[in-house]
Amino acid sequence: MPKRVFLIADHGLALIYFLQSDIVSTLLKAGVEVVLFTDDESLPAVEARFQQPGLIFEGIRAQECERYAQTVDPFMQRVLNLLRWVGGSKRMNTVALDGNYHLQAMSFTGRGRYALPLLRAVIWLMRRSRPLRRMVVRMQDRYTPNIYADLFEKYQPELVVGRTPGWRTDRYILREAARRGIRTAAVTVGWDNPSSYAMPGAPVEYITCWSEIQKQEYVLGSDWDPKRVFIGGIPAYDGYFRREWLIPREEYFRLHGLDPNRRLLSYACSFETLHPNFPNMKALADLVNSDAFVEPCQLLIRFHPNHFIAGSRFEEERKRTIEYVKDMPHVHVVDPVSLGAGLAHYSGEDMPEKASMMAHSDVFLTVYSTMVVETAIHDRPIVSVTIDTPGGWNRKDVYSLPLTAIGDWPTHQRFRLAGAGRVADSPEKVREIVDFYLKNPTADSEARRKFIREECTFTDGSAGRRSASFILSLLEVL
Repeated sequence: MPKRVFLIADHGLALIYFLQSDIVSTLLKAGVEVVLFTDDESLPAVEARFQQPGLIFEGIRAQECERYAQTVDPFMQRVLNLLRWVGGSKRMNTVALDGNYHLQAMSFTGRGRYALPLLRAVIWLMRRSRPLRRMVVRMQDRYTPNIYADLFEKYQPELVVGRTPGWRTDRYILREAARRGIRTAAVTVGWDNPSSYAMPGAPVEYITCWSEIQKQEYVLGSDWDPKRVFIGGIPAYDGYFRREWLIPREEYFRLHGLDPNRRLLSYACSFETLHPNFPNMKALADLVNSDAFVEPCQLLIRFHPNHFIAGSRFEEERKRTIEYVKDMPHVHVVDPVSLGAGLAHYSGEDMPEKASMMAHSDVFLTVYSTMVVETAIHDRPIVSVTIDTPGGWNRKDVYSLPLTAIGDWPTHQRFRLAGAGRVADSPEKVREIVDFYLKNPTADSEARRKFIREECTFTDGSAGRRSASFILSLLEVL
């Protein structure tokens, strides 16, 4: 029988990480069978696109997981989730964890909100007590359902690899694997993951990460044994480093009806969960429409996947933006593409679009998005735009945080201190910095290259093979 591994890719970014890098192909070439768990509704589309010998697809059974979370001690499960999420050690920068606390606390309604003072006290203690952090992590194991019992019996995997160390839906399958004595591991898909999510949500033995910086966040903030943290780079970016996804500039401009005689400014929405992006987009659109920059420019807007959640405040913001710019001839919007029902728009299905947008931009703008890393790979000028709306979302049921207050979140702070880009907190500052970059396109280039070396480690397109080799070592194939 071939060795089998479960990979959990129930999110668009995880699909890129595993399937659009060298990880799965390297495992298959080594004779390992891969059972990939993905979003249930999108399963047919994902299977049709990526099917190949040795690769088996299963649904993540999200509804069953949600049902278990809502029916078996739901309050206690939510409490443990909050504690492990924001109770990381104060040996690392905890500013992002503080922000996430307020975001999660909004879900404690009714009588549950009276528990928050006690939970804040426990979090204070957790940040100072390693034994208490370990106890909270162990307490989560009591909530281990048998949602995947039939699949464990059917496939008999020797390793289960989560897209996180049990921070999301993958916590249940990882807990079940651990209870069965099956080796567990996780990968780090997101740039800010180690600094934003703290303790594991399941007994995970090994984890891969992008860099020495992330390794230290895991070791200092979440008590990981440094011998069990592997630095493999970021496989999802190998295609950027190898320049595999680029659409030629003329073709890309035709695709969006862009003017080849105007400089291209691109804006990617980000951080909209905690603050509207409309002030940023409005300021940029107004500046472009009035030809306020030192050279004639055009704007291309890329919405966040959340902007396509039906009935949400994000959808309202997207519609408001489209209505605002509809009569502005030099403001354009990226049309969404989706793999299928259940997966958010822009979830990795459009890597050529995404790569080309960054590579062909004269100036790229966002709100400290992970795309500042991706754009730095393409060596384009970067501006983080942080124009605040008084009161944020101005809703009682939503926690808002000013964009000007997030500069000290760990990844944001590293971007600023590295000098990889610049920050603009007003329309006037946006115009000033964009004008500077239009006149000095190579400014900060060396800082961007150093930033990438520190954040991504491997810049030769080898991260997928390196990470796959580590997974193979856990299977004792190598």
